[in-house]
Amino acid sequence: MVDALVTLIVVLACLGALGALAAARVVKQYERGVVFRLGRLRSDIRGPGFTMITPVVDRLQKVNMQIVTMPVPAQEGITRDNVTVRVDAVVYFKVVDPAEALIAVEDYRFAVSQMAQTSLRSIIGKSDLDDLLSNREKLNQGLELMIDSPAVGWGVHIDRVEIKDVSLPETMKRSMARQAEADRERRARVINADAELQASKKLAEAASQMADTPSALQLRLLQTVMAVAAEKNSTLVLPIPVELLRFLERGQQEIQGRRPGRTVVRRAAPRPPVRPPPRSGRPRPPSPRSPHGRRCRRSPSASRSRIRLNGEPPGGPPSRRGSP
Repeated sequence: MVDALVTLIVVLACLGALGALAAARVVKQYERGVVFRLGRLRSDIRGPGFTMITPVVDRLQKVNMQIVTMPVPAQEGITRDNVTVRVDAVVYFKVVDPAEALIAVEDYRFAVSQMAQTSLRSIIGKSDLDDLLSNREKLNQGLELMIDSPAVGWGVHIDRVEIKDVSLPETMKRSMARQAEADRERRARVINADAELQASKKLAEAASQMADTPSALQLRLLQTVMAVAAEKNSTLVLPIPVELLRFLERGQQEIQGRRPGRTVVRRAAPRPPVRPPPRSGRPRPPSPRSPHGRRCRRSPSASRSRIRLNGEPPGGPPSRRGSP
């Protein structure tokens, strides 16, 4: 009898221990426990620490209360100025009401993800390309408001929404690069023109100042020569002032004006050469030819004998001057 009683006590103790283990629950610091008794929600929300539930009757479901970082997949859309872009974002949210997060929506994470994607497409269609690139703070606030409005009924609070990247077509990137380059070039030209204007004003003031004291120009010239000579140059260039050249030219004109008048001697034009009259006399006999058709050269003795016999030069008698 005693043995049966001891056995019964041991069995009941084991069953109590198993029941206690089945009823014991531990809730972490960043979690909250929602109890369902026979499928009905209990009003008390279990806090962090050790808690007990009724085995078989109660069911404890834990809800994470930490901030969740959810990336939004890249969404492709057309902006208000007809530019195709791809935009991705990130959503930061947390659960503020564990009971509503379990009862009001089947899966609050999936619901927030889908709402973020649709809101991002809507923001792309309502915005211009310049707003997507430069005015992101305003777009982030509008996107946060669009997601947070339905999420309030789910027991979820949208903490922050950020647009991460805006992908543009290659043609649009090249166009924007050309536009930025043209803008920089325009600003560079304006700055250069402004600098030239200021420099010209300063040079005009310096020129008027040097005009009163001509020695200042000479000192400036010497300073320039010294600055050039300070470097290791093999060639030294000495600039000549334009005023010096004008002074020399003016002095030369004055010297030419002071000289007395000079007599200009003109040379007579050369006379044309006088052609001698044609020589009179017998015609010159033809030179003998060789049997082969070539002319034979006369010997000097034959020419001298002819002069002696005739008493005249071979070309005929000399012409007389004054004859008609």
